[in-house]
Amino acid sequence: MRHGVRIAVDPGSTRIGVALSDPSGMLATPVETVRRGSGDLDRIAELVVEHEAREVVVGYPASLSGEAGPAARRARSFATALARRLAPVPVRLVDERMTTVTAQEQLRAGASYGGRGARGGQARRSVVDQAAAVVLLQSALDTERQSGRPPGETVGSGE
Repeated sequence: MRHGVRIAVDPGSTRIGVALSDPSGMLATPVETVRRGSGDLDRIAELVVEHEAREVVVGYPASLSGEAGPAARRARSFATALARRLAPVPVRLVDERMTTVTAQEQLRAGASYGGRGARGGQARRSVVDQAAAVVLLQSALDTERQSGRPPGETVGSGE
């Protein structure tokens, strides 16, 4: 298992969930939710520098058949732009099928959301985005520990 902090980002259309690992690569924890749009890549770059991350994992929402649909193409485009911004820090696309569903199930089973109404709904979505990034990263860490190889595929800044 490679040593060093990893950051996972789960890019959605309006928000990006962010999680990070401990330096030993054993445990993923939530960090924050970044608003999608102007400045989102800069904020992720700040987190990479702040936590001295060795790589960034981006969720790749392949369809259940493994085909690259519109969401997968958007994720690849985002990962490519992020790789350009973060170079030389590597960016990897990792299959994230079912991470949001898993995160929602875990949150329903063990967490309560404070607040009601629109604000409570926004807070819930923010927590789900972070939880999805945690599920993505923990899965990537576990895969690497079991296989001895980094998960997913490296995204080049020139793709």
